[in-house]
Amino acid sequence: MLSRTVALYRNAYTGLSRSTWLLSVVMLVNRSGTMVIPFLTIYLTRPAMGYTIGQAGLVMGIFGFGAVCGGFLGGRLTDRWGFHKLQLAALCGGGILFIVLGQMKSYPLICGTTFLLSLVNESFRPANSTAIAHYSKEENRTRSYSLNRLAINLGWATGASLGGILASIDYHLLFWVDGLTNILAALLLRIFLASDPDQHGDVGKDRSGDQGESFSSLSPYRDGKYLEFIVCTILFALCFFQLFTILPLYYKKRLGIEEYWIGLLMGMNGVLIALFEMVLVFSLEGRRANLFYICIGVVLVGGSFLFLNILPSSVALAVFCMLLVTIGEIMAMPFMNSFWISRTVAANRGQYAGLYTIAWSVAQVLGPTIGAQIAGQWGFRALWWTLGGVCLFAAAGFHWLKRRPG
Repeated sequence: MLSRTVALYRNAYTGLSRSTWLLSVVMLVNRSGTMVIPFLTIYLTRPAMGYTIGQAGLVMGIFGFGAVCGGFLGGRLTDRWGFHKLQLAALCGGGILFIVLGQMKSYPLICGTTFLLSLVNESFRPANSTAIAHYSKEENRTRSYSLNRLAINLGWATGASLGGILASIDYHLLFWVDGLTNILAALLLRIFLASDPDQHGDVGKDRSGDQGESFSSLSPYRDGKYLEFIVCTILFALCFFQLFTILPLYYKKRLGIEEYWIGLLMGMNGVLIALFEMVLVFSLEGRRANLFYICIGVVLVGGSFLFLNILPSSVALAVFCMLLVTIGEIMAMPFMNSFWISRTVAANRGQYAGLYTIAWSVAQVLGPTIGAQIAGQWGFRALWWTLGGVCLFAAAGFHWLKRRPG
């Protein structure tokens, strides 16, 4: 039994390119400093800053609006300039702006700096997604994205846990650490992946969908099934972003959990993903349609919100719901990447990645803002019922897409 388990883990990690591993190392360093966004609502609503839940939610919404602009701009610039240069610029610029944000005290300056930070920082995502696709093969593409997600979640576990400790000492340390790790990641990227390869040499050769159609000139904005997928993704992401914006506030205000334990609880999500996602994806990849696994994952995330109302409030409930969310995330997100990448070729991959980034960014605009308003006006219970229902509706949409030709 032990030998089979060891072999399963070994096989899950073999066959990936050196560049894919290097990209993941860069991502690990970058995400190990991720601690500003998870604690930003708490930071803004504490007495030293004095802003309301609604104002904090609006700041998170502005962050999301900047991310929408960054996703669109990043997708265009990736196809035009190349993914390497754009990743470097986004990491360096984002690192500097994180540090600057920590110095802002007035609400207008916080809002303006947050928008600029998000614009620069989120332009990284389309470039990074395009780089992963370039360095992977069709048969291991989902695992390549999962390796990147493993790095993200290991970094998230480290950053969230360390962030809780630093927040208990001095909140301003979060901004410095987040900024400096961005800059360090840029240096590593420059050293180990120093040149932009020919991104366009395989145009028309790597379409991995099932239709046999040439998509070398197709814009994602004219791909009907992809646009429907994006709508469902936005609905799901609206709910998912509550986990890192409103849910920590619920833990603090209603369950009485201190920042240190909130950080560990969110870090648990990253640790579990790091331990199990690659093996699960290796076992499932290619066996069923991507949308099948996405549906299951979205239902599980929706269930986690519903259980916050159904079961008695306690720390044990918080742990159980985070476990359920983690399983849902593992089932849904790697295969979301596989779905969109299957509809691309090298020449339009940046724009497809950009639109996928925009979907999540739109949710960052609407999710925290709507979530904060619902929680502020009608309470957390109304919010959890709403999010659970939206997730189930999104799951039904993904299921319909699975049956839709094209």
